[in-house]
Order: sequence, then structure tokens, then C-alpha cells
Amino acid sequence: MWWGGRGQSFNIAPQKEESQMGHSGPKSVQSVWGSRMPEPKSRQLSSCLASGCLPGEQILAWAPGLRKGLEPELPGTLICTNFRVMFQPRGWERSQDTPLSSDYDFTLVNIGRLEAVSGLSRVQLHPGSQLKFIPEEILVHGRDFRLLRVGFEAGGLEPQAFQVTMAIVQARAQSSQTHLYGGITLSKAGQGSSSRKPPIPLLETLEDWETERKKQGARCWRVSTVNERFDVSTSLPRYFWVPNRILDSEVRRAFGHFHQGRGPRLSWHHPGGSDLLRCGGFYTASDPNKEDIRAVETMLQAGHADVVLVDTMDELPGPADVQLAHLKLRALCLPDSSVAEDKWLSALEGTRWLDYIRSCLRKASDVSVLVTSRVRSVVLQERGDRDFNGLLSSLVQLLLAPEARTLFGFQSLVQREWVAAGHPFLTRLGATGTSEEAPVFLLFLDCVWQLLQQFPAEFEFSEFFLLALHDSVRVPDTLTFLRNTPWERGKQSGQFNSYTQVYTPGNSQSPAENSVNLQLSVWDWELRYNNEQILRFHNPGYNPEHRPDSWFPRQPGYCCLDMWDLRSDSGDAAT
Repeated sequence: MWWGGRGQSFNIAPQKEESQMGHSGPKSVQSVWGSRMPEPKSRQLSSCLASGCLPGEQILAWAPGLRKGLEPELPGTLICTNFRVMFQPRGWERSQDTPLSSDYDFTLVNIGRLEAVSGLSRVQLHPGSQLKFIPEEILVHGRDFRLLRVGFEAGGLEPQAFQVTMAIVQARAQSSQTHLYGGITLSKAGQGSSSRKPPIPLLETLEDWETERKKQGARCWRVSTVNERFDVSTSLPRYFWVPNRILDSEVRRAFGHFHQGRGPRLSWHHPGGSDLLRCGGFYTASDPNKEDIRAVETMLQAGHADVVLVDTMDELPGPADVQLAHLKLRALCLPDSSVAEDKWLSALEGTRWLDYIRSCLRKASDVSVLVTSRVRSVVLQERGDRDFNGLLSSLVQLLLAPEARTLFGFQSLVQREWVAAGHPFLTRLGATGTSEEAPVFLLFLDCVWQLLQQFPAEFEFSEFFLLALHDSVRVPDTLTFLRNTPWERGKQSGQFNSYTQVYTPGNSQSPAENSVNLQLSVWDWELRYNNEQILRFHNPGYNPEHRPDSWFPRQPGYCCLDMWDLRSDSGDAAT
């Protein structure tokens, strides 16, 4: 796992009101809560900070330490900021070209467990905990299966060890309460907004939705603008597809009878004529009139005589089940796992993670049969319509649509069925600190990895790309996975500032003149990865000649599932 990737050269410029952190190094190191920390006197530390800190990032504490668990052990400095925990090996400096790229960074939202060790004492520190001893060692357990183990040097530096440990505790608490990070915007001096388009359509405009509708050949559908101001549902995108013959006024009334206003709408039009829809649960206490009932029926039928309503959650695990399985899997795969080698496979089976993958693939295969066996409307219904509907719809399209298995098509699929559709990434990935954490999206990525292993010639993208996407969900450099809904991503909040990357071409004017801020998305890989790494996103075994008539077997190899090994530091991906 890694913080970001190596990409093209760009400069990071702080905003004026955040002048204490810049490329010249910190003028003073001050806690965001007002308590002043000692200014770093180490020339090496200042040099690293000068090239490695994000705009607005504040150093809370630091202490010399020794990274353990590796051969050889690495001496260096442990640094806590208001965004992340960084370990800077001695003699190592961040590249100016890749300030977001390091295997030694743990974002605060990525920390699953923090432990302090002193002698025989080993305590887990929760946000708000108080440490009652000077730690000799701390262990940072990442949600991405990494472990950072740092031992502290003696010789009068014990207060710094205590200070940096408590800074991490407080920073985690503050991060879970405020979600201050607002993503990064790209300023290209002297260039208009039309000069740089997103790598894939972000489905934030009516034109994006209309283009995608035409690409799918959904002639009986149109783009509805009824939710343009998010007054029908804040969790839905501004635009979505509804049948041609239904009015927006009818859509508005009909959607009001569904959970969170998430009424039936098109997910995907099959080339054979069938339509795959998704919707939330119907309010049992609602009392629709005849016109509303007729509108709902029109949307469900979508012009077809045959309609199949699929209970998405039937035979699938619930979010709580997914969370429990992932916690067990993470505990099993961490380097300090106490499970004996001869019992590891039985312990893996006991997590039920692979069972849940099997259930998802089986359900997707069953739905794909419904879509292809005859021309009909297939409706996926889940109470919230924000978790397993997206998972199931995405898997069905991967099974049936060759274009969804291309690199561009898969990114577009994730953007449409997860990001634009309002999957609550922030909540499900544990960044809000609530009890609703459940990594459904990571379960989906594991399902995709299983299909990639079984049918490698069918996928244009590689395991390396899936790893990059897996590790990007907890990296706070874009808003793609940092918000729960399109409304949250799009609103302009005064609670925090946007951080700006300023890209300055060789003969350009100053960024202050005619600069246009563009919000980055996770799909802007070239800003985090170099060309060589992006080439590795492509699967060399992909055979595009299979695409026209490529159909997966009706029953993928449920008994042939393997373990997607995320236990390493993904060194291959970061080098």
C-alpha cells in the first residue's frame, strides 16, 4: 500500500493564510489546538518537511525512532501532522516531483488501531485516550493491512516519544470529528477550464449523462433534471435516467414514496434490449394515489411486458457481516498475527470473507441470467440503494459488458454506480467514527480480483490497477472517496479551505494570473504515478479479440476462490 504514486512534476503552494508551512520549511511548529511544540532543529528534518508537507498541513509533534519489523531496521523520525503519520528514514528525502508518494505514510483515516508498548505493558489507544507511561514503542495498524512499528531512542528524548504518541491520539480524534480535509484542486495558470478535461466523465453535467445514455443505446430513456438542485434526494446525482414517457413532475412525486427519495432509475441498458434498474425500499407507511402508483409502475416496467423485482439482500451478507469479516481478515493478515501457520487456512475460512465473495458472485451470475434470458426489466431493490445495489449492478455489467472490463470502462463504471450513485464512502470506510463502518466497496474490488484471476484474458486492467484503486480509498488527496454523496462533494463549504496544486509550465505567467481551479478526482493517476507505473495498469494477457462475443460462464468458479494478498507493503507497486 502506498500514499500516492510517482507522477509528473508539480509544485504545491500553500494559501496565504496558511503561511506557516511552505517549501522553505516550517517557521514554527504549532498544534492545531493551540499548544506550541518545539521547533524542529534538525536540518535533515526541516529539509524533509520542506519538500513533503501538503498546503495547510501542520506538524503536531515528532520524535527520533527506529522502524522495526524490517530487515534492516531503519533509523529515522516519526512525525505526526493533522493529516497523517509519517516516518522519515534517516538520509531519505521526498522527491520534489512526488511529494504525495511514500510507503512510510499513514493517513489518519487509515489508522485502524494504535498501540503503545513499554516493557510488558501494551495498551490500545483510542481517540481521546490518555497515555500513562512513556512508550518505548508504538504500533500503527493500518486499515490497508500495513503495520508501522517504531521504537523510540532513549537518552533524554522520552518526552518527545510521549508527545508524538499523544499527538497521534488527538489528531485521530480531531480528524474523525471535523473531516477538515477538502481535497486538492489543480490550478493551471493561463489555461481555461476547457483546456483540461477529467480522465473519465465524472457525471456531474447533463451532457455527461446524455453521452453515456447514447453510448449504451438506451433510446427509450432520457436524462431527468428533476434533482438538479438536490431537492428530491441529496444522496442521488443531479441527473439520472428515467423512461421517455414519464414527466419530471411524476418522477418527483413517485420518488417521494421511496427510502431517501431513491426511486427506480436505469443503471444499464443491455444490448439485447433488457434494462437493469435499481431503487431503494418502498415506504410502507406511504399512501400513494393512483397517479403515483401508475408512475411507479411505468418506471419499473420501462416499456417491457415482463418485470422481475430482485431483493438484493436475499442471500447476501449485511453491512455488519461485511465489517466483522473484514476485521477478522485484517487481524489475520497483519504481520503480528498470532495465528499459527498450520491453522492459517482454517482461520481464513472462519473470517467468512471468501464466503461473502462467493455469495456476491453467485447472485450477480443469477441476475445476469435474468437480464440475458429474455427482454425484460430487472429491478434491483435494496432498502438504502447505496451499498449492495451498486455492488450487484457493477458485477452484472462486468459479467455481461466487455467495455466494462476495459480500463476506461471500469473506471467509468465505478464513477457511475458508486461515486455518482451516492455510496457512503466516508461512513463505510470508517472515517466518520460511527458504528456503520462496512467496507462494501473493498468487497466489490475483491470480487473483481477473483474474476480477474479466473478470466485474465477478459480484463484490460491488471491487479496492479486494482491495488492502486484499493489503496486510494483512504488517501485524502481527492474528494472522490472523502464524501458520502454527490451533494457533499459539490457544495462549497466555508468550514475548510481547498488545497491547491499549482502546475506551472516553463514559460507561463504567475499562478495568480488567470488561474482556474479544477478539483482532482481519484482518476487523475498521472498526478500520482509516472508513465511506467501507469503502463502497469494494463493487463498484458488481455485479448481484445474476445470482446465482441465474450460471455462469462453462467456459474463462475465459486469453489476456486483465492486469497487476494494485501499483506505486503506493495513495494512492487511503489517502486
